[in-house]
Amino acid sequence: MTVHDQGAATEGGLAEGHLAVLANPGAGRGRYRGLLPVVLDRLAAAGRPVELLAADTAAQAAAACRAAVVDGAAALVTVGGDGTVHLALQAVAATGVAFAPVPAGTGNDFAAGTGFPADPIAAVEVIAAAVAAGRTRPVDLARSTDPDGGSRWFGAVLAAGFDALVNERANRMSWPRGPRRYDLAILVELARLRPRYYALRLDGVPHEFDGVLVAVGNCPSYGGGMRICPDADPTDGLLDVVYAGPVGRATLARIAPRVYRGTHLAHPMVHHHRARTVELSAEGIVGYADGERSLPLPVTVTAVPGALRLLR
Repeated sequence: MTVHDQGAATEGGLAEGHLAVLANPGAGRGRYRGLLPVVLDRLAAAGRPVELLAADTAAQAAAACRAAVVDGAAALVTVGGDGTVHLALQAVAATGVAFAPVPAGTGNDFAAGTGFPADPIAAVEVIAAAVAAGRTRPVDLARSTDPDGGSRWFGAVLAAGFDALVNERANRMSWPRGPRRYDLAILVELARLRPRYYALRLDGVPHEFDGVLVAVGNCPSYGGGMRICPDADPTDGLLDVVYAGPVGRATLARIAPRVYRGTHLAHPMVHHHRARTVELSAEGIVGYADGERSLPLPVTVTAVPGALRLLR
């Protein structure tokens, strides 16, 4: 059963309390700058008090989300992209506080993977209707933990291969600014491409391989629509694991365009598995979850069924 097929049997009630809204004004490179007043007005019309969380930095936003949960918010709504969603999930996961994303970022993979419309105004209408009806629906999240006890939740995909290395390099670069920095990081990492040894355990079963691309998905896509785990379903209690073996630059360049369509799974060097618990180890890799820097490998990733209740 996919998330789009969820019916009345999976619906639950929205707790009493106000709606907290976290907005990222820089999301989507500012193209939705006028969206926030519409969101606030429409949510208020659904019959609950609405509080706009004040935050100028990611640390302040994280603290504001945690405070909203402690203060009795019935739901947290984000206006932004996957980075804003990822930040909010750390506060609401496994709490019973409902959540909804208004997709207004450059990448909106969690919103897409959990059935929200791509148009932010249409998504607000869906969210407001759920608030008015007092309706929530459960979806799974993934939880990463490291040997030192560090822990992070994610909703879409954990990248732990070439794509993670690109993100890590781009984040270290001060020039150029904007998307060109990411493009340059891709070129540098392609030039340095080499297979790495991975030790993978899926529900306790070992899989050891040399590879260049590894992804653990709760939802199908990352990077703004790249369907790296095309069969992932955030309501099935499982994680999808996709990895590419020891391919060179030319083969990786041929596989990459197929990821947008999700047809890369047919390539003989690409492997696909499902598991409830994924143990992943490799040297020199920092995982990126929902596009955000997460934990260095080794990590254990666990599917947590129904860890989030969506306003849908």
